Amino acid sequence: MKIKGSVALVTGANRGLGAAFARALLAGGAAKVYAAARNPAGITQPGVVPVPLDVTKPDQVAALARDLKDVTLLVNNAGIFEAGPLLAPNAAEALLRQIETNAVGPLRLVQAFAPVLAANGGGAVVNMLSVLSWLTIANVSGTYSASKAAAWALSNALRQELKGQGTALLSVHAGFIDTDMASGVQMPKTSPDAVARLAFEALEAGDSEVLVDEITRNVRAGFGATPAVYLGAGA
Repeated sequence: MKIKGSVALVTGANRGLGAAFARALLAGGAAKVYAAARNPAGITQPGVVPVPLDVTKPDQVAALARDLKDVTLLVNNAGIFEAGPLLAPNAAEALLRQIETNAVGPLRLVQAFAPVLAANGGGAVVNMLSVLSWLTIANVSGTYSASKAAAWALSNALRQELKGQGTALLSVHAGFIDTDMASGVQMPKTSPDAVARLAFEALEAGDSEVLVDEITRNVRAGFGATPAVYLGAGA
């Protein structure tokens, strides 16, 4: 998959990482970049084509796939984060909202655009995941981590199913990114532009997964530790 000449659709493209993905695509020579958001009026990036999309609305996803028949690269970036303990009274509702956006939404988009990608030679999908696909911060990220773990599992299964039509799928795992979502975090953060650059470099290299920062690489390496890193301190 080459960025130059591609026609890309980026979800959640109105700010932060989504906007960085759009910038990187334009800088890499993409022929067209559709920038999707619930309110496309908030998309100010020059050179992109704003389109309306709420990834939790199946009718909107289906309509977009019918309209954008030239897409060769789908970047599933849209996501939400709701912090709080799992024992909180509203945790189940928060979990459902995040799963709908962070896991089911990307699945719907891949289902809708798979025929489009196949018709255009195969193309690729980029799924933006997280180090929290593998790790949980107690009292903070339980519901979010569950939604991203689901997205990771779905990505691994979709990669196998898409192979038959020649479509690649890249999973992008990152720790804290310097966006509004992590504005209150006092830890090292990766710039959105660096995440986008590393993701597209990995895509062009034919990788299936990219770990964009040290914390993510350390957590992944900790799978083999005793106790495993995902069991938490004192497990």
